[in-house]
Amino acid sequence: MNILIVGPSWVGDMVMAQSLFICVQQQNPEATIDVLAPPWCVELLQRMPQVRHIHLMTLAHGVLGLGRRWALANTLKRYKYDQAIVLPNSFKSALIPLFAGIGVRTGWKGEARTLLLNDCRKLDKTRYTLMVQRFVALAYGAHAELPTPLPWPQLQVDASQTKALRDRLQLQDDKPILVLCPGAEFGPAKQWPQEYFAAVAAHYIHAGFQIWIMGSTRDTAFADGIKAQLEIQQLAHCTNLCGLTTLGDAVDLMAAASMVVSNDSGLMHVAAALALRLVVIYGSTSMSFTPPLAARVRTLSLQLPCSPCYQRNCPLGHLNCLKQMHPTQVINAVTELLKLK
Repeated sequence: MNILIVGPSWVGDMVMAQSLFICVQQQNPEATIDVLAPPWCVELLQRMPQVRHIHLMTLAHGVLGLGRRWALANTLKRYKYDQAIVLPNSFKSALIPLFAGIGVRTGWKGEARTLLLNDCRKLDKTRYTLMVQRFVALAYGAHAELPTPLPWPQLQVDASQTKALRDRLQLQDDKPILVLCPGAEFGPAKQWPQEYFAAVAAHYIHAGFQIWIMGSTRDTAFADGIKAQLEIQQLAHCTNLCGLTTLGDAVDLMAAASMVVSNDSGLMHVAAALALRLVVIYGSTSMSFTPPLAARVRTLSLQLPCSPCYQRNCPLGHLNCLKQMHPTQVINAVTELLKLK
């Protein structure tokens, strides 16, 4: 089998998609898996041994671009794919497999695309409550039972690159590392307050840790605000890496951490796929749909009556689901996890 996976656009979703890749190869070890993905996911997919080739989807989110989709589909024809598995639920995402003439086109019913997919499944949300289950189910027949337990994502790490990055970024190697991931690409309703991250950083610097703040360029100012609330003598032990690393760099650097504290974000799923100790703070989203797929994890949610709302901005204007999650609760969870091997 020669299989094309039309991948999701979000980093966290792409991490969870590795569970599907694993299941495909467990069923057919000779299967080849190629992935159609946005450019920012390339370095992530390169750390998944199940993936043979990555095709770039350069169209911006929401753009139909029929001509460019047709042109890309024509380039895919030479790969002679037997099946396409389409993970996004949009109409647009199912066009390229159709244009490429792929014989079996599998995906969930949605956005009037029944005619585009000839293996179009109706999703039973009560049967598949987790996003990762919905991905994995597409590797099997329409009514097949899923493997128990599901395989978790496992990203490969380049240890030599980790050392090279630490040298280039002048990172200390004499203290254990606590990584903070304060970004929330989806919106501020997923972002724990700046001063709370600062309180956690200060506590663990005092306990002998160094702090690495990781994220994209968009997170740089927020991370600078965290550092601005530390005492002068603590600043030498806190490094803002936001915008200084690629996603692949982030994988290799994060692998050196003793602990990660994160919002519900793409880097949270990266930390889980590295099997790190991980504390996750949930605000507007739910750990019952996209939990971190790892063993040494603590997920924190106040489960207020107004949450999860799945909104980018708090519709009530108070952000209580995050503001009432005090630093002590996170520190206690971190301390508990640090006792685990």
